[in-house]
Order: sequence, then C-alpha cells, then structure tokens
Amino acid sequence: MHKSFAILAVTGLCAAACGAPTPSASAAAGTAAAPAPQGKKVDAATAGAVSGKVTLSGPAPAPEVMRVAVDQTCIQAMGTSAKSDAILIGADGAIQNAFVYIKDSLSDYAFDVPAAPVVLDQVGCRYAPKVFGVRVGQPLEMINSDATMHNVHAMPMVNQEFNRGTPKQNDRFTQIFTAPEQMVLFKCDLHAWMRAYGGVMPHPFFQVTGADGAFSLKGIPPGKYELAVWHEKLGKTSQTIEIGNSQSVSLNFTLSAKNDAK
Repeated sequence: MHKSFAILAVTGLCAAACGAPTPSASAAAGTAAAPAPQGKKVDAATAGAVSGKVTLSGPAPAPEVMRVAVDQTCIQAMGTSAKSDAILIGADGAIQNAFVYIKDSLSDYAFDVPAAPVVLDQVGCRYAPKVFGVRVGQPLEMINSDATMHNVHAMPMVNQEFNRGTPKQNDRFTQIFTAPEQMVLFKCDLHAWMRAYGGVMPHPFFQVTGADGAFSLKGIPPGKYELAVWHEKLGKTSQTIEIGNSQSVSLNFTLSAKNDAK
C-alpha cells in the first residue's frame, strides 16, 4: 500500500472509530427528518406517463482493465484484471446505468418523501448500485459489506461534501441531502476504481436503466417537461415532452461513445 493510502486509511479509521467530527455533521447534508411537503397533490385521474429505452449509437468501447490495489479482499472478489463497470451494454445496444429524469422541479406540487432509506453498499470492492436516485430529505444509508476498510467520499457541488470511513465489515452510517443535485460523485479514496453516482431529486420522476436499457415514469401531472438522460461515460442529452390528461408518451434516447462525459 502506498504511503498516501496508508495515511488516508489511518485518518478514516480514527474519524470513524474515535468519533472525530466530520463535514457530514453540517445542516446541508445532515440526518434531520424531511420537512412536510408544500404544494398541491397530483391528480391520479389525469396523471400520465412516459416510457422508452436508452441505447448506444455505434460500437461499444472496450471496457477498461482496472488495476486492483494490493488488497487481498478485493483481489479475492475481483481478481487481478477486473474490468470496469462504467459502461455496460446489453442486447441491441441497451445502455445500463443511465439516469433518466424529469429535469423540471415541479415546485407547484407536493410529493411525499419515502421514509425508507436508499442503500449504497460497498460489496466486492465496488459500489452497489453504481448509479442511483434519492429524494431530497430521504435517508441514504451507506454500508460496508466487505471485510476490508473503505470510505465514502461524496463530492457534491450544491450539497455539503462529506467523507466517512467504514473500517470494519457491516459498518454503516446515514446521510440526508437537502437540495436537488444531479449527479453527485461518490468515491473510495482507498480504492481508486470505486465510484458511484447519485441523483438527488425533488420529485419521484426518475429511474436508472437496467440491462434492457428501459425506463418508465408514471404518475406525472399533465404538462410540458424536459426529460433528461445522464450517463457516467456516454454523456447526457434531453428532449422536450408534453403529456396530456391520462396520456402515455413513448420516447427513446440514443447516446454515443463519442459523448465521453468527463
């Protein structure tokens, strides 16, 4: 292990085990319960939906081979020549882990915030899920399922940055974001290949595509919206949609390997 990694490991262990204060205690990304939503409720009788698929245009890039650090737990889980999961392409060019969401805030409406947490696990020396969505005010629970030290370093631009060590297996902590933001980078400073991305949303109209590249957003109030797609490596795009009363809209997206999102 390099000297810098060793210093980070000791620092993270002390912060977690000794109760040292961290930036995560701030109000901008704390653990307070979500306030009661303000605004009107969506009328289920007139609500519509949008569905479609996100696919790749052109050939898929070859996955990068990751250099797994000298960590026996990671080597046992991944091998010494594991491939990156940043770009996962399925049948017919289906793109996995694309984040699809309505870009508008829908601030005139009130949406109940789920009390159940979204879980971000550190398992097999990767983050699971790789891409996820969480509501503003909803708990985000971070767990270390590995028998090795990790840390969760969130690097938002709007919410408060935090960096918490999870030195032991089954260590966990909870964080709450208080402002919308897409997309927040989560990384492990001890294992450079470990990265995840979270969309912090003010409403429930978002989804991460699975292996089939499909998405389906339901219960949307009638109106005109910007529907956006983001991918870690394949860039982002958006289209304007208009949903009428009880209308279901079909809309597909294509991304290209040339749209490398830095």
